[in-house]
Amino acid sequence: MWTPERLDVRSFARASGQITGEAPVTRFARLVEELFESSLAEVPALVQWRAEGSVREDPQGGTPAIWLNLHAKAVVPLQCQRCLGSVDTALEIDRWFRFVADEVTAEAQDDECEEDVLVLEPSMSLYDLLEDELLMSLPLVPMHDTCPVSVVMQVSDPGMAAEGGDKPPVHPFAALARLKK
Repeated sequence: MWTPERLDVRSFARASGQITGEAPVTRFARLVEELFESSLAEVPALVQWRAEGSVREDPQGGTPAIWLNLHAKAVVPLQCQRCLGSVDTALEIDRWFRFVADEVTAEAQDDECEEDVLVLEPSMSLYDLLEDELLMSLPLVPMHDTCPVSVVMQVSDPGMAAEGGDKPPVHPFAALARLKK
């Protein structure tokens, strides 16, 4: 039986293992920090995931490589950067990871490969890897396609209008201009 908390990736790949699961988003503390919390309390989001292991022969006749394919889907509430309300955002991951013996090899090969190259450990947390990938899949600027409320597209200072907005603005370097004369 494979457990995502402590997965032996080498054995998992050699057995062509497959595991699936579902976890509440609240299980991923760093991801929760990025979410629109008031919406998360209303409908707790779930992450559905699947992991598959495999071993592939090296075309040059070297040591066979350990591979892991990770699929995940979730819909999470983020803060719309236009209206500042909650926007449900679909996250989807389909990543391949190849495991190597040490960090030096991983660093040397990572830039040359499309897949991510990770160091093979005796036991790894699939949930930690999943959380890292979910965080990287978050959009830089989450927004609604069309915001549900009208968005104010100008900036004003309500204090200025109350004091008499007809006065010209005070320029910070006006005093220096007078000293120059």
